[in-house]
Amino acid sequence: METIIVQLPDPARPPESGTRAETGTRTGGGTGKPALLHLGPGDVVDFGRGPAVGGGVSITLADPGISRRAGQLEAAGDYWRLSNFSRSVSYVVENLEGAGEYITVAPGRLGAPVPFEFSRVVLPALTGTAAFKVFAPQHAYLGERSAHGIGEQTVHPFALDPTSKYFLVLVALCEPLLRDPSDSGLPGVGEIAERLRPLESCRDLTRSAVNYHIDYLAFAKLRLDLGEETGGPADGGRTGAKRARLASVALRFGLVREEHLALLPRRGAPRPGGDEGARADGS
Repeated sequence: METIIVQLPDPARPPESGTRAETGTRTGGGTGKPALLHLGPGDVVDFGRGPAVGGGVSITLADPGISRRAGQLEAAGDYWRLSNFSRSVSYVVENLEGAGEYITVAPGRLGAPVPFEFSRVVLPALTGTAAFKVFAPQHAYLGERSAHGIGEQTVHPFALDPTSKYFLVLVALCEPLLRDPSDSGLPGVGEIAERLRPLESCRDLTRSAVNYHIDYLAFAKLRLDLGEETGGPADGGRTGAKRARLASVALRFGLVREEHLALLPRRGAPRPGGDEGARADGS
């Protein structure tokens, strides 16, 4: 099972034969989706501009202001480490769920642990900045009824963070069934976005962002085997089947419960910024 997933910059260049990137699994190339690099515990990959001749790096940042071998990622347990090979500039790792939270990795720092589940690694470049995203979907959380002194703790097979935006998307998806189990209708991605926008953290939530969180939940967090349900063209039927399966698993295993409805905005809550006033004026 992968420890981390790296979303490669676009366009992504496949690693050259013989590089350490071969320890991971690359998906998404040529499908119109972002290329992903899946890494298991102990896997190590380099990032940077890449050498002029031969070799290569796993994560290519095509900017002349970035070192040919700028740094390194190492998958470790349920987190990952970042090494900065630069002697003069710091790198920034942003927490994409943390409302501006970030850590700085100083020049020459090796093996800095990154605790975030959703991260963006940002490097200074001639064109402004260069960046790539790193996800750590297997973050472990201690259960409420964990016993002490009985050896190694059991890791929950579905490690969900209730403070994350993807969890809000899951709760909004399951809301109709939680309120009325006989309700067979599920909200679409547009309805989920509208439902969550009154929250300050979701005021800029888009349909594509909701789809992104649904994919992350389905394939990285709950690891659903959708079989032929996702084998055809990207249409509404395929997306609907994915949402239905996601809600079914979440409710069956108690990943989303009635108490989680308190995370959602109250029905009819105004959006931050007074959008409701503009609509009342007809604008």
